[in-house]
Amino acid sequence: MNTAIKPLTSLASNLYCSKCNATYDIEQLQDFSPCCNKPLLVKYHNMEYLPREILVNRESTMWRYKEMLPVFDSKNRVTLGEGMTPILPMKAIENKYGFDQLWVKDEGINPTGSFKARGISMAISKAKELGVEACVIPTAGNAGGAMSAYCAAAGMKATVIMPSHTPKAFQDECKFYGAELILIDGLIDQCGVLAATIQQETGAFNMSTLKEPYRIEGKKTMGYEIAEQMNWELPDVIVYPTGGGTGLIGIWKAFQEMISMGWIDAGHLPRMIVVQSSNCAPMVDFIHGNTVNAPYGESKANGIAVPKAFGQDLIKQVIKESRGEAIAVDEELILKAAVELSRTEGISFSPEGGATWVGLQDLVTSGVISKDEKILLINTGNASKYLDNLLR
Repeated sequence: MNTAIKPLTSLASNLYCSKCNATYDIEQLQDFSPCCNKPLLVKYHNMEYLPREILVNRESTMWRYKEMLPVFDSKNRVTLGEGMTPILPMKAIENKYGFDQLWVKDEGINPTGSFKARGISMAISKAKELGVEACVIPTAGNAGGAMSAYCAAAGMKATVIMPSHTPKAFQDECKFYGAELILIDGLIDQCGVLAATIQQETGAFNMSTLKEPYRIEGKKTMGYEIAEQMNWELPDVIVYPTGGGTGLIGIWKAFQEMISMGWIDAGHLPRMIVVQSSNCAPMVDFIHGNTVNAPYGESKANGIAVPKAFGQDLIKQVIKESRGEAIAVDEELILKAAVELSRTEGISFSPEGGATWVGLQDLVTSGVISKDEKILLINTGNASKYLDNLLR
């Protein structure tokens, strides 16, 4: 284990418990807080001295925000060129449905085809910096493929645990990059139980969502990019397909950091919208105070079929602070929405991206969102690995 890390670029100072704020050493390998059994988050210092002008002529990847990322030595970066995905206007859909300003951030052009590349790149980079040699992850699909690729790039052993009903393209991707793939009957929560067992038995570092502190730091770069790409004027609404919620929490964390640095105006933050499937909507139930409708089922949008999010308290906090909303959409409409968007805009929408479109339409109908607002959908991945389902 490397105990002699010296900060060269990062302003990260420590980790802290997301519930009680107890601090932990960022130079030691950590997973989640032992004090409260909650996610650990990264704290940064001296942020107020960081001007936006530092970004001029920087590389067009998520590493352009290096001071606000937790990797101290650039030689430990494990990168495949992730980040700085485009924000595209959805003009054809605007005209068809009467929206004024509808945009999509297309995460599907990231390495391995999804936003998971951001979080996994950051987590594997930090794991490398801390001397990790093997990793294990429970996944609904995209995170497993991403970890397989980034572990290959880092020279680490990868073990991926995936529900057996996951489309074969996701399974083949993991094996293609040399990972050990384990399939189980059940959802991602049951994969998580096995991952914890493998961690205990082998010492492999567990990359479960929010059970390590660094995937969120990669995902938060979506928030930095949204602000920068939109000329530091945030949208009114961000619609996010939510499973474990790392990206949603990360985007909000980025906004809070940029407020502290004076990069954006605290007076205009977007309302954050959680979208889940009617087959698996635990966060909708949790946020609305409903009785938990367990057991939850599968979804064709694999990435949002998470029966219980480890960071559920943080997700609920984001919705409360942003004056946002959480909505479950008809499972039967998700694939149709992804196909409609793809065929109308020429953008490769995943089922998770399709779910945001269904959610937006439902919230417009109910009066929660107005068509004259500036609205941003997050398409978390491309359609390629879902084509067997989408073309059916």
